[in-house]
Amino acid sequence: MGNCWCRWESSEYRVSSNVKSEQNQGTKQRHDDSKLPSNPEEVEDLRRDSAANPLIAFTYDELKIITANFRQDRVLGGGGFGRVYKGFISEELREGLPTLAVAVKVHDGDNSHQGHREWLAEVIFLGQLSHPNLVKLIGYCCEDEHRVLIYEYMSRGSVEHNLFSKILLPLPWSIRMKIAFGAAKGLAFLHEAEKPVIYRDFKTSNILLDQEYNAKLSDFGLAKDGPVGDKSHVSTRVMGTYGYAAPEYIMTGHLTPRSDVYSFGVVLLELLSGRKSLDKLRPAREQNLAEWALPLLKEKKKFLNIIDPRLDGDYPIKAVHKAAMLAYHCLNRNPKARPLMRDIVDSLEPLQAHTEVPIGKTLTIISEVPESGLKMKDDAI
Repeated sequence: MGNCWCRWESSEYRVSSNVKSEQNQGTKQRHDDSKLPSNPEEVEDLRRDSAANPLIAFTYDELKIITANFRQDRVLGGGGFGRVYKGFISEELREGLPTLAVAVKVHDGDNSHQGHREWLAEVIFLGQLSHPNLVKLIGYCCEDEHRVLIYEYMSRGSVEHNLFSKILLPLPWSIRMKIAFGAAKGLAFLHEAEKPVIYRDFKTSNILLDQEYNAKLSDFGLAKDGPVGDKSHVSTRVMGTYGYAAPEYIMTGHLTPRSDVYSFGVVLLELLSGRKSLDKLRPAREQNLAEWALPLLKEKKKFLNIIDPRLDGDYPIKAVHKAAMLAYHCLNRNPKARPLMRDIVDSLEPLQAHTEVPIGKTLTIISEVPESGLKMKDDAI
């Protein structure tokens, strides 16, 4: 999946295995898989009861105009789903449309059942959810075999691109914490929505950045409705990305909001260390970031060993320790012992730099960090 809308090379290791879950379960899904829509009318009929955001149904000919006939130099990125192009909507395209830059995500032409389901999941979820830390879906195309999504354009691309690029300057501490805070708010919103949503594929390539480094979650193809009532989890086929997926989810197929919390912990580790969740180029003991870092996180004298050396020591020690301990709690093997996303948001808020600083310069401006520890919830998932 990984739709980071900038040029990139995927380094993902996908999780996709059958467990006892979906084969035997009768879990009610958001839509009937046997009746996937094949045109805009059927899509809108499916959206009717849940749609909060108006979406534009584009024709494929309009998309050719928007992307200059899907020109090669408009390609922003790609992955298992297909390609993403930069496009431009103008007033001449259709009366009443604003002029704006967009990202056009074109699903592969094989139009597989799973690919169609993931495309539809994005239309449904982003058609009913709206938040500053979720990427905005502008419209879609469902015409013949074409399945396309049109999003707001995120000028700085993915966190993956910005964090691991060998060309760009290292992200300063303040920007890393701003990204963590924004992404946490996006996940907290999903978990606490009227109908809770589990994101299921939280990773750096799915977090996009605007010009001011505001983080927005993208790619809702694997998102699932969360458990309701007295249910503790959702049983589902295991899908996601190795290095980010929670261990209990991989083992059992039991998906909970705390599965996302584990993935958040991995991303927070990546922001702290500048290392990828999985890196086959490193020594064997250091290839899995979470396994390597966990023993160091819990020792106050060693936790600084995981911090990105490219930061050159330009960070507030107390804040770094708070962030490191937060990552440690998120990665707890016991999902019930992990914090809730709303508590993670509360823990990250004091670590934000509240003074405007020129982008691209490192800084140390957090003068005081509250000594109160991370708020933890002991309630069942």
